[in-house]
Amino acid sequence: MVRPLTAAVVVVLLAAGCGDGGDGDGDGRPRVVASFFPLAEVAERVGGDAVEVTDLTPPGVEPHDVELSSDEVDELLDADLVVYLGGGFQPAVEDVVHQRDGPSLDVLDAAGATDDGADVDPHVWLDPTLLARITGAVGDAVADAVPDREDDVAAAVARYRAELEDLDADLAARLGHCERDLVVSAHDAFDRLARHYGLRTEAITGLSPAAEPDPGRLAELADLVERDGVTTVFTEELVSPEVAEALAREASVRTAVLDPVEGHPDGGYLGAMRRNGDALAEALGCR
Repeated sequence: MVRPLTAAVVVVLLAAGCGDGGDGDGDGRPRVVASFFPLAEVAERVGGDAVEVTDLTPPGVEPHDVELSSDEVDELLDADLVVYLGGGFQPAVEDVVHQRDGPSLDVLDAAGATDDGADVDPHVWLDPTLLARITGAVGDAVADAVPDREDDVAAAVARYRAELEDLDADLAARLGHCERDLVVSAHDAFDRLARHYGLRTEAITGLSPAAEPDPGRLAELADLVERDGVTTVFTEELVSPEVAEALAREASVRTAVLDPVEGHPDGGYLGAMRRNGDALAEALGCR
């Protein structure tokens, strides 16, 4: 569970001189703090050597579960720019961001995802077109921090968005003609990805991977898997596969990994998403 910082802790840190905005690192580069991997990759790609980027979520840690040390609180408060995902995705991060005086970018707003209604699916980065939109917003924020490198940042944004457009086209072609369209996953992380490519999803648990599965839900999904001819139940690397494996055994189907790209995958975001495309194509009988 995330343990939010108490108000007293934040007040003490502010009194110690945090939160007034940083002056960059030792060589004068502005400091950008990103709350977890996909946002850190975007910041690194658009900022290049003009900024110093820190990822608050270490490799192998589920972003929902991130806990902040006092040093990381200092980093957030002192950063020249914070790029984070709102909507309660990482409450400990949001608690500190709300104490900042400097600029902070909520990528849910940047993606236009807060217009979805009260129950917002935060997994916006799994739709490459939304990540491209986020890239533009991060680029604007980084350019404000390094106005003398504005042209370099704009060029970097254009390059990364072009790569995201190529990825989107590849996935659309890969998933455009499939025998099946139902994706069954451990938790409800893949709806944005699925809807963008004309697929549908059912998950064992909801938006939080830490939620306890309902036995009735498992029985319902076992029937659905059999009825719809599902061949695969998808697990994740950063979440225990036990419940998904139990469902697969009950339904006599296999398991495979579908990556929500929340960690630090080999090949970065683009590599992980192409592997996701391969996994989905095999499971859904795409041609």
